[in-house]
Amino acid sequence: MEKYLEIIKQSYNDYWNYFQGQVFFQNWENYFYGLIAISLIVWVLEIIFPWRKNQSIFRKDFWLDTFYMFFNFFIFNLIIFVALSNTVAAFFNDLLGTIGLSIGSFQLFDVDDLPKWLGLLIFFVVADFVQWNTHRMLHRVNFLWNFHKVHHSVKEMGFAAHLRYHWMETVVYKSMLYIPMAIIGGFSVNDVAFVYFFTIAVGHLNHANLGWDYGFLKYIFNNPKMHIWHHSKKLPVRYGVNFGLTLSVWDYLFKTNYVPKNGRDIELGFTNDESFPQDFLQQEIYPINLKK
Repeated sequence: MEKYLEIIKQSYNDYWNYFQGQVFFQNWENYFYGLIAISLIVWVLEIIFPWRKNQSIFRKDFWLDTFYMFFNFFIFNLIIFVALSNTVAAFFNDLLGTIGLSIGSFQLFDVDDLPKWLGLLIFFVVADFVQWNTHRMLHRVNFLWNFHKVHHSVKEMGFAAHLRYHWMETVVYKSMLYIPMAIIGGFSVNDVAFVYFFTIAVGHLNHANLGWDYGFLKYIFNNPKMHIWHHSKKLPVRYGVNFGLTLSVWDYLFKTNYVPKNGRDIELGFTNDESFPQDFLQQEIYPINLKK
């Protein structure tokens, strides 16, 4: 127990120092200002090339979604997630140790033996496929869907809607990625910085007020014209469509793609969303209140 308490203490200390380093430019791979820069760039694109021209620049829930961005990417990590994930990882590795294994035992190959670009490409594709499956699970499992409703409560699409989601989604996504990433292994924070910024940019664009589909690249990359149908209130299938995060190719391969027409003005949300909470705290406790 003492070991795990020390891990928790060290995790808080390390992440606080890391966060300060981000804010005060002590690291070149600056995720804090990188998120701000990407957000501003995509917001400017929305302003210059608006798809829904009657939508306000400061659309409905603009500031709520902006708060969600920083809460989910930084504040939640500081409050509990980094300490929790480090402790669980240590416990899991200790558990494997009782049968003579470690998390490294699952690694299939050493990415250091591959060209850097190839290793990162494998990392990106595997992670995106796992996340696509996880996203489908969020829609199909009622317990998880009640958390995912936070993201689908968006009524007007804009770049910051990308990161409006319940903190439980972070736990689910990271848990599902743990073993696959252990199998690949070998990457440092510096290595995956490019992948991180690329996926954030694509995610922002997917939710932005932009009428783009990237031409033939729409069959590879998710895009605003495709993703808006994922948020449609009325769909022909029960569990949803267009689950891709960065890549759309999985939806085309597994027949979950759906873009029947121009979706610029479709109604967004989910059935009975009229009664869904409108503020951050009530949205966070919504699944708990359901149990009551």
